[in-house]
Amino acid sequence: MLMAQVSRLMRRAFDEKARLLGMTRPQWQVISILSAHEGINQGGLAEILEVEPITLGRMIDRLQEAALVERHPDPADRRAWRLHLTVKAQELLEQLRPLANDTMDAAQEGLSQADKDSLIQAMKIMRANLTRKG
Repeated sequence: MLMAQVSRLMRRAFDEKARLLGMTRPQWQVISILSAHEGINQGGLAEILEVEPITLGRMIDRLQEAALVERHPDPADRRAWRLHLTVKAQELLEQLRPLANDTMDAAQEGLSQADKDSLIQAMKIMRANLTRKG
């Protein structure tokens, strides 16, 4: 319960800051993940984001209309599209990253570096435990 509350409060704090740049958290998540997986197809990105492909398709449509994402044909599969960030999206990410860092810093105020490191390690283990297949 506590983890869910902290997560919700962090999302809300970030949303307030990102809204000033005209960005929503789901859009930020898409372009942030896409920046680390440039050229991924929509199905792969949907899997990483844990959303249905149709839901992601609509999000990509909006991001494409906003000139933040481009779809390029997949040379290996003519039915698929590869997703790429535009320069505009990369510039926006440069503005959003400090906002995310500020949110994290505010949430971790009063924690020692050892506590921060332990928290990150514990969350990585929990994520691995919950995403383990088989």
